[in-house]
Amino acid sequence: MLKSKTINMRLINEDDAEFVLKLRLDGNYNKFLSSVDADISSQKAWIRKYKKDEINNKQFYFIIERKDGTPCGTVRVYDIKNDSFCWGSWILNEDKTRYSAIESAVMIYDFGFNSLKFNKSHFEVIKDNVKVVNFHKKFGAVVVGEDSNNYYFEITKDAVEKSKEKFQAFI
Repeated sequence: MLKSKTINMRLINEDDAEFVLKLRLDGNYNKFLSSVDADISSQKAWIRKYKKDEINNKQFYFIIERKDGTPCGTVRVYDIKNDSFCWGSWILNEDKTRYSAIESAVMIYDFGFNSLKFNKSHFEVIKDNVKVVNFHKKFGAVVVGEDSNNYYFEITKDAVEKSKEKFQAFI
């Protein structure tokens, strides 16, 4: 379990299927996500398949929870390459804490840089998702490419460490 000031993150399990499906099907949160089948058994099957990747250190899917145990989001580490990890599937619902976006980003970077020992992270954000694009830029991520739909970002461990100083009061 990863811990921060107002939230914790733990690895997903099959019992989380209903929560994940509810998030992924909610029109308030899925505008910039790939679509999913609205079937709970399919979601459970996906989690079972994912758990094999987790064992093999190919990806890690976290449930974000408030300190009282209320689930309020998800985030995933995947597309692990020689020197970099990607993160996404980042959703925070109305139960999130005020600074859960900052806290969960810091925790995912700490996990990737300190636990997995990578020096940078790569990820893409849909251009229309302006709020998230700006969040990543404020955090120190740099656009390294783009296509008609997406910006492609990279961020280094050093850039995150500098940002953590800026956000220290929130984490």
